[in-house]
Amino acid sequence: MWREAAGQAFPDAEFSSPVDAALVAAAEQRLRCSLPPELGRLLQETDGIVGHYGVETVWPLERIVEENLRFWSDSSFADLYMPFDALLFFGDNGGGDQFAFVLRPSRADIFVWEHEDDSRRWVARDLRDYLGRSLADEGDAWYR
Repeated sequence: MWREAAGQAFPDAEFSSPVDAALVAAAEQRLRCSLPPELGRLLQETDGIVGHYGVETVWPLERIVEENLRFWSDSSFADLYMPFDALLFFGDNGGGDQFAFVLRPSRADIFVWEHEDDSRRWVARDLRDYLGRSLADEGDAWYR
């Protein structure tokens, strides 16, 4: 389902081997939160999606874990940015902006965090919408 959705938006999208449910559960334990259900299902179909120019439109599970743990705990970020603890990052644009689900309150919407000004804006109604928009466009215009 997810490979098909991504492939419809960008036929040259690259996929990885799926992650099994036990690895997803272990990642959730490390994160101390559940992944959004649609993200968990996507990862069990492909461990990330690479789009235009090698951009990791959806990160592999291990990167999702590592990046979020870093963003949630790095004390130097507190001096630079608003807190990240309500966001679960899962992909980027290749230039520093990152895409996230909102954890609290839990919702399917996708937001972009723009690193230059620490803004956070809605960009897609759910993961399928995000894949369709981000993979169909070669640049950042789709969310600007």
